[in-house]
Amino acid sequence: MRKQIVAGNWKMNTTPAEGAELAKAVAELSKETSANVSLIVAPPFTHLCSVSEALKGSKVALSAQNCADQAKGAYTGEVSAQMIASLGASYVILGHSERREYYGETSETLNKKMALAYANNLAPIYCVGEKLEERESEKHFDVVRAQIEEVVFQLTPEQFDQLIIAYEPVWAIGTGKTATADQAQEMHAYIRSVLAEKFGDKANNCSILYGGSCKPSNAKELFAKADVDGGLIGGASLVASDFIAIAKSF
Repeated sequence: MRKQIVAGNWKMNTTPAEGAELAKAVAELSKETSANVSLIVAPPFTHLCSVSEALKGSKVALSAQNCADQAKGAYTGEVSAQMIASLGASYVILGHSERREYYGETSETLNKKMALAYANNLAPIYCVGEKLEERESEKHFDVVRAQIEEVVFQLTPEQFDQLIIAYEPVWAIGTGKTATADQAQEMHAYIRSVLAEKFGDKANNCSILYGGSCKPSNAKELFAKADVDGGLIGGASLVASDFIAIAKSF
């Protein structure tokens, strides 16, 4: 049975003090969630230490939102996978659409980051997804296939076992638009079929999360779909009660 996962990407929100309070609230409310549901929060780099402390003893795991594509050295402003892991993180989000769009991250860059994540025992949450114009021109399957083939297909089977995929319809992030549950299922099933071309039956064990404006009001319908194994939550993860309500939607 695949893991059911709800991960919260806080993006560039909250101060460290606010983040610690939010993490404490999530940790406390997590007691109300099913043992079958894994919870992950991804605060900004500046919060990793205090949030790690706030989550101690809870079922909530810690993720970073990104990592550097170099192990160490003269890279001002960067944060390495080793640094992240040393603060108690177990996961790292890689390939988020905002990183691709605003910071020009390419598959070449992401392959370096993936290797460093695995070298430091961080499980990647690898994001794929299409922009509005790509969906409207019916290139969405081609775009997502390329993002998988260029990065995920470079992994060993053992590395693939640790991978989480997050599908982000980029046109549904922060726009108020949401892919329908049927659209989400269609793409998730397609992603799984592409993964199976390389990894065979292992594709059935890979958790694929939906990452496009998932909230308490639509999570139940989305999570009911056969290939939707949870969510990568943006705005709704900044309110502990909303985040937990999503986790209770399975």
